[in-house]
Amino acid sequence: MSIRPVLEQRAATPTLEGAGVHLHRAFGFQDPTELDPFLLFDDFRNDDPARYTAGFPWHPHRGIETITYVLAGTVAHGDSLGNQGSLGAGDVQWMTAGSGILHQEMPRGNAQGQMHGFQLWANLPAAQKMTTPRYQDVKSSDIPEITDDDGTRVRVIVGDFWGQRGPVDGIAADPQYLDIWVPAGVKKSLPVDTYRRSFAYVFEGAGAFADASKPTGVLLEKEVAGQEVHIRDLSGDRTLIRFGTGDRVTVQAGEDGVRFLLISGAPIQEPVAWHGPIVMNTKDELRQAMRELRDGSFIK
Repeated sequence: MSIRPVLEQRAATPTLEGAGVHLHRAFGFQDPTELDPFLLFDDFRNDDPARYTAGFPWHPHRGIETITYVLAGTVAHGDSLGNQGSLGAGDVQWMTAGSGILHQEMPRGNAQGQMHGFQLWANLPAAQKMTTPRYQDVKSSDIPEITDDDGTRVRVIVGDFWGQRGPVDGIAADPQYLDIWVPAGVKKSLPVDTYRRSFAYVFEGAGAFADASKPTGVLLEKEVAGQEVHIRDLSGDRTLIRFGTGDRVTVQAGEDGVRFLLISGAPIQEPVAWHGPIVMNTKDELRQAMRELRDGSFIK
């Protein structure tokens, strides 16, 4: 067993996107090899409807997959193929843009005005960039949830974990997408296949993600559930943790527990030519996409 070391911890940064949506970006529009096959991760969380209801009006996608996971509120969506629907709390939409689609997403808060969700962009390999677009809309009730003996809860959105398989299939990067809650004071070791690149994103509570053999100083000492707990390298809300190689991720939950996404995927290791929501392999392919957008032939 080899524990994945923490290569980097960084806070998500405030960003304005779409028609005026205030969100936090954990990564995106940087070095695409850093978390290959993943390109971008946004946390759109707000209690003020004025800061999110302008939404993400019509925009193109090509060459990628977009994964939207809603925790609170709803997201109404539609596209140029005539598909439309609404994602509610706990629902997931995995959209394979493939050869091209025009898409819009309009967030709406719950009865208290709260909106919370995530969007992840996954790259497609050259052989699948021009595949036929498709959706996989998954209701919350169809996502398996596992509770371990120590109280750890895991929602398996994509991939195999602890004998359960997530409902999304047929994805190029062979990803694993998990929503994990670890109770206060619990130390947990979680398997991650060695061939996958991996990151965690903390969005509730706090915890320590670190190689236990390399402590960097105690940041918190507390008694939790009758036991003294030493927490090192504490990572709190809206923190991205990027891991190195290994077959396990370890986390020590803080005094309020910790909830995070643990996401991993097989790297594609191909050239990336990137212009907003269009991701191809060469600049010529990007220029072709721009020409098609101008002349109206973008949608195949």
